[in-house]
Amino acid sequence: MFKKILIANRGEIALRIIRTCREMGISTVAVYSKADADSLHVRFADEAVCIGPNASSESYLKIPNIIAAAEITNADAIHPGYGFLSENSKFSKICQENGIKFIGATPEQIDGMGDKASAKQTMKDAGVPTIPGSDGLIDSLEDAIKVAKEIKYPVILKATAGGGGKGMRICLKESEIEKAWKSARQEAKASFGNDGMYMEKYIEEPRHIEIQIAGDQFGKACHLSERDCSVQRRHQKLVEETPSPFMTKELRKAMGAASIKAAKAVNYEGVGTVEFLVDKHRNFYFMEMNTRIQVEHTITEEVINYDLIKEQIKIASGMPISGKNYEPVGHAIQCRINAEDPLNDFRPSPGLITNYHSPGGHGIRIDTHVYAGYTIPPYYDSMIAKLITVAQTREEALTKMERALGEYIIEGVKTTIPFHQKLMKHPKFRDGKITTKFLEEWDYKSELQKDVKK
Repeated sequence: MFKKILIANRGEIALRIIRTCREMGISTVAVYSKADADSLHVRFADEAVCIGPNASSESYLKIPNIIAAAEITNADAIHPGYGFLSENSKFSKICQENGIKFIGATPEQIDGMGDKASAKQTMKDAGVPTIPGSDGLIDSLEDAIKVAKEIKYPVILKATAGGGGKGMRICLKESEIEKAWKSARQEAKASFGNDGMYMEKYIEEPRHIEIQIAGDQFGKACHLSERDCSVQRRHQKLVEETPSPFMTKELRKAMGAASIKAAKAVNYEGVGTVEFLVDKHRNFYFMEMNTRIQVEHTITEEVINYDLIKEQIKIASGMPISGKNYEPVGHAIQCRINAEDPLNDFRPSPGLITNYHSPGGHGIRIDTHVYAGYTIPPYYDSMIAKLITVAQTREEALTKMERALGEYIIEGVKTTIPFHQKLMKHPKFRDGKITTKFLEEWDYKSELQKDVKK
């Protein structure tokens, strides 16, 4: 087992990893930018090293600085958390070359799953259901038109190096292809330095359901049930829950088996997630594989009663997994609390938190790094907390979430708490009858405006 782990991340996930390491008797090293000097992950780690100025490009993404911090503190492993360098194959390889264990996937696995076109082919070869689409990258507008005719409209163009909804365009008919082709390529080139495009059949009334997986260094893999992430804004998740209200035992068994096939196809090592789109007929299609811990890992932990960060560390140290497939017990829901203004297109709202009070009680979990007097910096992701409720049934978990949101006080900045309060009361959400298009169809701004007028 490792003696000292450096956490190459910040905020709540860094603090989350520190807690598990402490329980395992492992020393920790926090790295931080100048903007994060007062963050709780810096305070609670055994050691802390400043790795650069405010910008993430000069700190949390600066590989030489992080490796240097690991070397001067004699860390024998690095946990990347999520985001930043967690799926950077170059970073994983450099860790290997410097004799530091990267707690995550190997460079080959990251590269294999990071390119969406090659990942799709790998899954097809492994027998995992994939969305009908182009055979690899599309070379020209003429080819795009040809493929669209073959798989039939509606179709969606996607950037092979994409993420966060960038480089994606939906086409309902042929007359829309040319404009979509040009704009998607331009956006992909500007965002990722790669304008490679592929095309897929556009799945109508889709749900976003993902399967948590784990694989060890001995070729064994298992799944740890599903999470429903269908409440999204511009492909960014806002609420996650498990089990999915759309799930059946038969579907879980089939999706779990497909996810294990996916893991074994790349000899996956570590904790990861296989993401699927599921249509209204419960046909499911591979979308992508995330080779890291997910933001929403918390709800899986609550329904299987197991620490996934601990599992990551154990796998990285060479320990085998049990190989047991898990089914959820009870129900868990997570709301992402972002420092954003829902009334102004979710505009980031950094600044000083003047008052902070967190909810409590049975079945309430909060993962956060903020406190009264903390200044949210404008340089990073705006998520400041994750509020999780756990109960025996979905209805009880929803009622508990309503109560918890009502108790959650964060003053000085705008947050998404009022949005979540409205969401918990929405009839479609209460009934579990949602798709990834739910927020596009719901005029939540009008409902929030009514409260402002009051």
